[in-house]
Amino acid sequence: MQIRRAHERGHANHGWLDSYHTFSFADYHDPKHMGYRSLRVINEDRVQPGQGFGTHPHRDMEILTYVLEGALEHKDSMGNGSVIRPGDAQRMSAGTGITHSEFNASRSESVHFLQIWILPDRVGHSPSYEQKTFDLSNANGTWLVLASSDGRFGSITLHQDVSVLVGRIGGSQSLVYDAPAGRHFFAHVARGSTNVGGTKLEPGDALMSSGEPTVRFEAESEAEILLFDLG
Repeated sequence: MQIRRAHERGHANHGWLDSYHTFSFADYHDPKHMGYRSLRVINEDRVQPGQGFGTHPHRDMEILTYVLEGALEHKDSMGNGSVIRPGDAQRMSAGTGITHSEFNASRSESVHFLQIWILPDRVGHSPSYEQKTFDLSNANGTWLVLASSDGRFGSITLHQDVSVLVGRIGGSQSLVYDAPAGRHFFAHVARGSTNVGGTKLEPGDALMSSGEPTVRFEAESEAEILLFDLG
């Protein structure tokens, strides 16, 4: 297993936006960290009140947004408009091309969220959009599927052989992930701290593995973990 510490990530502070990049993104380029399997981007963003990303284009990318605190307003060229809050997962398949904007929906509080890019299974999909609200209490002490290639258990769908799960642990709880044969996983600590095999992982830390059959996350504090099961 390989660990990528939060402080090793790329960092850009634009005043209105404070962003950490797990993988190479924008002006941050590290040839050792260009992605993991089909997982291309994990940006941990904090946007100041009333600020945001103006209308900009994307294509041929599966873009997931997961809000940790606050509210993020979304508008796109497909006519979708929504506000994304904690417990929501949003997927935008950029496909042959879309434009969108994202703004902090609050004039007084910052918004803290993860933006995740996954390479699609092929280029040229028709652009599409999906957003669902999940009861995160169902992730206490277990894994809750947020996104998958087949939409199982009511998850949002992805054009890629990837499952995105969230789990929450606290107290004496632990979470075990048994990776199916031939699969790979990438875990991102969204908040709190956890212990894996005697190694403490803090917010923003990541753990990745190919061929490791089982991983156990022990609670160090109330923690929330996003796990990507990758083909």
